[in-house]
Order: sequence, then structure tokens, then C-alpha cells
Amino acid sequence: MDYSHLLSEKTNTIVENWVKAVRVDKDIESADSLPRIDIRNHIPHVLAAMATVLSQSTDSNIELLVRASLTHGVFRSQQGFDSAEIALEYRLLRQEIFAAINADLQLGTVAEVIRAMRVIDAVVDEAIAQCFKSYTEERLRELKQLQSQLMLTNEELNRLVSATQDNFSQLAHELKTPLNSIINYSDLFLRQVRHRPEVRDTLPSVENIERVIRNSRQLLSLINSTLELSRCEAGKMQLRVMSIDVRSVINAVMEIMEPLAAAKGLVMMVDCSQAPNQVMTDPLRLQQIITNLLSNAIRYTESGTVQLTCQMLSDQQWCIAICAPRSSEAIADTGVGISQEDQLRVFDPFFRASSTLHARLPDSTGLGLAIVKQLVKLMQGKIELESLLGVGSTFTVILPLEIKTIS
Repeated sequence: MDYSHLLSEKTNTIVENWVKAVRVDKDIESADSLPRIDIRNHIPHVLAAMATVLSQSTDSNIELLVRASLTHGVFRSQQGFDSAEIALEYRLLRQEIFAAINADLQLGTVAEVIRAMRVIDAVVDEAIAQCFKSYTEERLRELKQLQSQLMLTNEELNRLVSATQDNFSQLAHELKTPLNSIINYSDLFLRQVRHRPEVRDTLPSVENIERVIRNSRQLLSLINSTLELSRCEAGKMQLRVMSIDVRSVINAVMEIMEPLAAAKGLVMMVDCSQAPNQVMTDPLRLQQIITNLLSNAIRYTESGTVQLTCQMLSDQQWCIAICAPRSSEAIADTGVGISQEDQLRVFDPFFRASSTLHARLPDSTGLGLAIVKQLVKLMQGKIELESLLGVGSTFTVILPLEIKTIS
């Protein structure tokens, strides 16, 4: 029984069935938004190498298997897969291989069947090992990049620290949790590698690296937000005013935010029918304001809609209104809402609304609204809030049609 030839003939069928199995597996969430070709990746090369190993008449091409598996690991790291998802991928691949050749295995001798099964298991195990090796190395490379970026950002933070003396104790508290996690998991990983080198590429070690990367990203986001707020408060942020099309800025923000809303099952509603054609403003800061408010609305909205409507307010002001024609620029959501007493402090840095229906989310820095307030002030506008606890919130930003620059 030539299982090598049989596997080569059924490679396309195995790959197609495997891609379908990966798509329907709810535990492999990272594959949900990927096109078929990106899921397929280098699996056909893995099967081709497996066929050479099964063959008794041609030389085994282990090098092809190693290259394909290493490339697969790098791609999966770049695509955001976690280690458990990759392990599931290979488990499904093993199942599809045996399912495809099961009928033919029953026709072979006992010795042939045992050899074929051992070879297939050994090749899949080797593919997993090589894939995890490159996946781990790619994660470590990303970790080093994050570490370098954190160091550079920390240097800039030190230069700007004299710009403000408020909230430092709160900032230290916010930095403490992710920083402790980074230190502890890094120390755990290094001790494991030092005393037991064989655990370097194991699943627990990869998960520790992923925790370090996740907490590093959170820490970097917190530091960058703090720097942004410091620049605003220190008056070191300069506007670049130009004539822009408001609709294009809104559309650009919506393209970024819609996947986040879709992931939570939220509906994004936009009405720009009465928007001004051209305004004199800073497009980057305008985009930052809308992005912060929309992301905040999405983060604290469990179901329903997030609405944004742009319109003229007067001959000197323009707006993005939400369910209220008198509003100027607003981001409204059907989220948890904010109590009356907390509305007075919601724009303060690091403020935690104590009476919201949901606990503060882990990816929130507590600086988004404080940054928005500073940017709106810098752009010669104002921001207002209307909210009902348990119903939702409307943030309204009023901006001039033309920012007056100081010559």
C-alpha cells in the first residue's frame, strides 16, 4: 500500500476540509476574520513533506517540513493567534488526515497501517514543535521591541514630568498592576529557561510570554495617554489648521471602529446629511476626539446602537449630533450611563465612576475623556455630557467652523 501516493492525491481534500474545520471551531477565534488563503497558509507544504516521509521509494524531505512549519508559526504570531489556537489547528489537521485515508488504511496489512500511523503522528508532532519554536521566537522578538519602545517612551515621560504634578500617585497605582505582571511573568519564564531549558517552547512558557506582551501593551498605552495629556496641559501641543472635509474624517474613524462594534454585536449609525462641506480645523486632533469618544461608547455598551450624526449648528459652529438637533458634536450610546454626581468628575484623569452598572474594564486607562476635554479646549470648543444611569450617554462637542490661529 503506497500511502505516500495516496496522501498526495488527497492533499487538496484534506486542506479544504481542514480549513472548514478551523473556521467552525469556536475556540479558534483568530481565524474568524481571515480569508481562506491566510488560514490555509503552509499546511499543503507540511502534507507534501509528510508524503515524502511515508514514501519507501523516495528520500524524506524533512527540510521542507521544517521550513513550512517555521513559516506557519511566524504567520500565526503576526496574525494574533494564541498558542492554544495553534495547538487546536494541528489537532484538527491530524483528524482530517486520518479521516481522509481511513478507508484505505483498512485495506493495508497490519505492519503497513502501524508504520503509516506512526509516521503521520511523528511528522505532525515535528510540525507542531517547529511551529511553536518560530512562534515563540516571534513573540520574544515582539517583546523586545515593546521593551525598547517602553524605554524610549519612559525617557520622554521623564522629560515631561515637570509639566504637571497632579495625579502622580494615581498614575503610580495604575502602572503598578501591569508592571508587576510583566516583572513576575518575565522572572518566571527566565527561571524556567535557566533551570529547565527543555520547557522553553512549551505551551505554559508561550502563555507566560503572551501575558508579558499583553501587559506591556497595556502599560505602553497608559504611558502614551499620560504623555498626551501632559502635552496638552503644558501647552506644548500645536494645532495644524487646514481646510478639511468633515465627512472624510468621520468615514476614516468609522472604518477603524466598526470592527470593534461588530465584535460586540453593536450597530453603528451615522448621519452626515447636514454636515458642513469644509471646516478650518486640525484633522488629526479631530479624528482623535471622535475616536476616543466612539471607543468609549463601544467599550461600555453591551448591546444596541452607537449613533453619530454630523450637522451645522449655526453660521459659526458645526456639530455631530446624536438624537438631539440642538446638540453640536456628540457621540451617543445605549450603554450603562453615568450617575449625576459622577458626571461632574468624568473628565478628570483616572477618575473611576463608582455608580456605573459595570466595573471598570481592564483595557481602560481612565485618561480618554480627560484627553478629549483638553483637545476640545485647544481647538476652541467645548464638550457637554447628558447621561441617564442604565440608559446611556451623549457626549456633545461644539467646535467653530474656523479655528482662529494666533499669529
